[in-house]
Amino acid sequence: MAERVVLAYSGGLDTSVGIGWLKDATGKEVVALAIDVGQGGENMDDIRQRALDCGAVESLVVDAKEEFANDYLMPALKANAMYQKTYPLVSALSRPLISKHLARVAKELGASSVAHGCTGKGNDQVRFEAAIAALAPDLTSIAPVRDLALTRDKAILYAEEHNLPIRQSAKNPYSIDKNVWGRAVETGFLEDPWNAPIEDLYEYTQDPTIPREADEVTITFVAGIPTAIDGVSYTPLGIVEQLNTLAGKHGVGRIDVVEDRLIGIKSREVYEAPAAVALITAHEALEALTLERDLARYKRGVEAEWSNLVYDGLWFSGLKRSLDVFIDDTQKYVSGDIRLKLQGGRATVTGQKSAQSLYDFDLATYDTGDTFDQSLSKGFIEIWSLPSRISARRDLAGS
Repeated sequence: MAERVVLAYSGGLDTSVGIGWLKDATGKEVVALAIDVGQGGENMDDIRQRALDCGAVESLVVDAKEEFANDYLMPALKANAMYQKTYPLVSALSRPLISKHLARVAKELGASSVAHGCTGKGNDQVRFEAAIAALAPDLTSIAPVRDLALTRDKAILYAEEHNLPIRQSAKNPYSIDKNVWGRAVETGFLEDPWNAPIEDLYEYTQDPTIPREADEVTITFVAGIPTAIDGVSYTPLGIVEQLNTLAGKHGVGRIDVVEDRLIGIKSREVYEAPAAVALITAHEALEALTLERDLARYKRGVEAEWSNLVYDGLWFSGLKRSLDVFIDDTQKYVSGDIRLKLQGGRATVTGQKSAQSLYDFDLATYDTGDTFDQSLSKGFIEIWSLPSRISARRDLAGS
């Protein structure tokens, strides 16, 4: 049997052409592996058949939607993961999952290499290859676009010459990546940050400027994981899918950001992530109710580091694993209900309750019945500010 290479297959132009291109350049037979992470659109059976029609010796499809939601999106939610405080890691979260299955299939087939369709300019090349290095260090990673000079114009010409069954997606001015957590759009006229996004860019969200009656939803969490909407239980995947519809209807989760890529350049990105933004908003509100002050403050720094690690392709790193342990421990009491108002592009918290709440009405109220002994505050402030007082006297004496 000829040596094989396992290709992460999307069904698009680059990976479809990449099947023949890889075989011509390396002499290896190509096994196409498509992973369903809730991207929607084309039927996965059609994508599987397209790979075969483009020359793959074998074409595999893995339904990983539940795995993606349970093992990747829920840890991200517990971490309130937002790169640059803005981007909920839509693409970054799917790459380690795809890499895991690439490595698994390569081992099962005895292949010595895997391949992906990334360019040499983006983050995803790093994410795929760093994950493969951590999971299967003996595997070699090949990127036809980057390593084998498969440019866009060559890909189009190759597809035409070989009569490959590929849609004319090459005419689409945008580069789009999507999964159940959100959708990323770049290139085309968006490469000029002065150009405002147009409505045609969006698929998961409706125009938030169109007046609509607000919707209210109540999300139930157990130990940091959403388990129900308005009292109806769902799996994590079901929760995300439901909120994509409910929050997307109101244009929640539209993001326009100039992003600092790992490779050192800035890139203008447009995202829509209705469920991600709604869930993180609700989860943060519940943490504010249930986490003690110092733990909440420290966790914010951990969240930023966790987000940076995942963005940078280090999902399987030792530091990321250790931070996961810390984050999981913080979620012990993050259970309760958060009510959100969805309207005009925003998810606004309008109610919060938890049996584990640290909010004490009798301590917080300013009305009669207040149990907080205000007489203790004067001495506390004297002691708290004592170092500042002492250093101020020194500063004044030396001036």
